[in-house]
Amino acid sequence: MKICVTSTGNNLDASVDPRFGRCPYFIIVNTDNLEFEAVENPSANAGGGAGIQSGQLVAGKGAKIVLTGNVGPNAFQTLQAAGISIITGVSGTIKEAIERYNKGEFKSTQGPSVDSHFGVK
Repeated sequence: MKICVTSTGNNLDASVDPRFGRCPYFIIVNTDNLEFEAVENPSANAGGGAGIQSGQLVAGKGAKIVLTGNVGPNAFQTLQAAGISIITGVSGTIKEAIERYNKGEFKSTQGPSVDSHFGVK
């Protein structure tokens, strides 16, 4: 299954980014074999709409689950509408987050974990 992890870098040793819409990279991982694609987030520095645009990008990559630190209301709604489950409160490296996911340590989030514009500099 394809999952998406928000990331500070472009590999499995990078840290999970606490922001969904404004993370520098999305790591799209096949949980069966750990093959991955690092996708630079074009919305990381967007003036607005980062959560929606990022959600659409992740949906287009075929991810079924998102692992992240936090997700705002617009991103949550976009991901949920695309049938993607969201797990927040994730930290550590990308590899550690995937291992914890595979062990069943996470539960889906039932709503946004932060307000709109979280992580805007």
